[in-house]
Amino acid sequence: MNAIDDQGTGHLTDIPLIELGAAGPTALASVEPGRYADILHNGLAHYGPLALGLGDKLSRHWLERTDNPYREEIAAIAEAADRPGTYLLNLSYEWTCTTGAGPDSSGTGCRMLRTLDWPLSGLGRDVVVARQHTLAGETLNITWPGFVGVATAMAPGRFAAALNQPPMRRWTRSCWFDWLINRGRLASQRALPPPHLLRRVFDHCHDYAEARAMLTETPIAVPAFFTLTGLEPGQACVIERQEDQAAVHDGPGAITNHWLAFATPGRSRGIDSQGRLSMMRDVRDRAAGNFDWVKPPILNETTRLAVEANAATGTLRVLGLEADGVATRVFSLAPEPAVN
Repeated sequence: MNAIDDQGTGHLTDIPLIELGAAGPTALASVEPGRYADILHNGLAHYGPLALGLGDKLSRHWLERTDNPYREEIAAIAEAADRPGTYLLNLSYEWTCTTGAGPDSSGTGCRMLRTLDWPLSGLGRDVVVARQHTLAGETLNITWPGFVGVATAMAPGRFAAALNQPPMRRWTRSCWFDWLINRGRLASQRALPPPHLLRRVFDHCHDYAEARAMLTETPIAVPAFFTLTGLEPGQACVIERQEDQAAVHDGPGAITNHWLAFATPGRSRGIDSQGRLSMMRDVRDRAAGNFDWVKPPILNETTRLAVEANAATGTLRVLGLEADGVATRVFSLAPEPAVN
């Protein structure tokens, strides 16, 4: 059974298409205050008031110390909320994902299939598609009010891309000590966090080649996996990133949450990363385009988002999920038929 076999329609919400024009995440938080408040409420329930408050302070300090280019946007969103959570949630890089890239089964262009997993409630029902006009062109950002980075997006006529998280680096026998060591290493970094680099790519890159170069060559604050698709069936790659190194796998390809090229000791993330990778490799090129591929183990209790994107055709489909199942109706955007 896949994610939408028995979804029904009565209890489901619609995923809105928000027209932001040249405005950005600050405007999105103002346009959708209810969704933004729900995300902050669930962040408080997930982390607890002590951790949320401390995490907010540390995250704000790091953004200011590194002169992060998006810190003022985050500050404006946090000030409007008048409650903790905005800083921490913008730097909470704790999701796990399954992503595949290869020729579209329709025969036109290259397609990205993507799920995002995170136990934080609300990400499925509160997801939006924000249409923005950037310096490089139109971007459809699958995102949440209050989030200034990019995790999954499509730029019609340019490319589509998504971000996955690698394993947490292992230094000791203790998971908590490893977490502290990794956070300490992050404190010494001044480069962009991966979601901010992906935003820069969509804001400034005009085509697949420019996006690939920026994702491969730009230093980042913590390791990341990027999946990128272009306009031609063969334009696809998975990019494994260390802070200042990259391993590029030309597509068709897939990635979940374990290293493929680097022998970096790490603690596994998510549910059955190996199984999800194997399944994505199997279904990637033959999926029909109706979320028929969103099945266990790709589908699990932490899955919050499923996306199908083809930048060549401009086709985008998005589905929000929560722990108890499908949370939204399918958002579908397709190119308008030509008029003779």
